[in-house]
Formats: sequence, C-alpha cells, structure tokens
Amino acid sequence: MKIRTYTELIKLPTFKERYEYLRIGGTVGHETFGKERWLNQKFYTSTEWRNFRREIIIRDGGFDLACSERPFEPGEKIYIHHMNPIELEDVANLSEVLMDPELVVCTSFTTHQAIHFGDISLLGLEEPIERTLYDTCSWRL
Repeated sequence: MKIRTYTELIKLPTFKERYEYLRIGGTVGHETFGKERWLNQKFYTSTEWRNFRREIIIRDGGFDLACSERPFEPGEKIYIHHMNPIELEDVANLSEVLMDPELVVCTSFTTHQAIHFGDISLLGLEEPIERTLYDTCSWRL
C-alpha cells in the first residue's frame, strides 16, 4: 500500500489532483471500528487531539486540502483527514500515525465523503459540457 504524505500532496497544483491522490473509494456502510467505536471517539475528544487539530488547521491556512482555490466557508466544520486509513490497533495503542502532521490534511465534510467513497460528483469538479447549436433538439439534427 502506498503511503500518502502531506509533502507529496502539496506538490500537486490543483484541488482535483489532490483529491485523486487521496481518493480511497471505499463502500458506504463499511464498518470500520464496530463496537470498539468508543476508542476513536475518546481519542478525538482528547486535549492532545484538539491541540493537534488546531495546529493542522493553521498550517493548512483555512483551505480544503490545503488548496488556496478552495477556502472554507465561515462557520463550516473542518475535518482532519488521515491520508492513510487508520486501524483499530492504531487508536487502541495511540500510535504515532494518529498525530503525525505529515499524514493528515484539512477537508470539508463533502471532500471527506468524496475521498472515502470515490464520488467526484460531490465536489463540482466536472468540466462543463460544451454546447452546440440544437444539441438538445434531436429533431433539428
């Protein structure tokens, strides 16, 4: 498995390229922590995580995927995305991968969903369709 890093991510110039780099393409409803979900909830409410989260938000400058073309809206919730999937063991053992700045980036909820479930249509990145005269009028072709 390829390890994704922040250093590599920020070399990519566009939001779309950054999204493609991070895209996981999982399935909706796939259980990750199951009955042990309390472990990651405990971790994500800790003072250490909150301080780390603040540092990452500052580092990324208030931009989705640290990309200046995608600023967060005022009041929009900012997610800290682990660029490489974390496992139950990582959380249970408080592995260093949980708070390594090189392995996380800020995302919006929509971007986070698109990364995990591989749906680029959520991001509004599709190229506009080039229209031609009568292209929607089949009887005039």
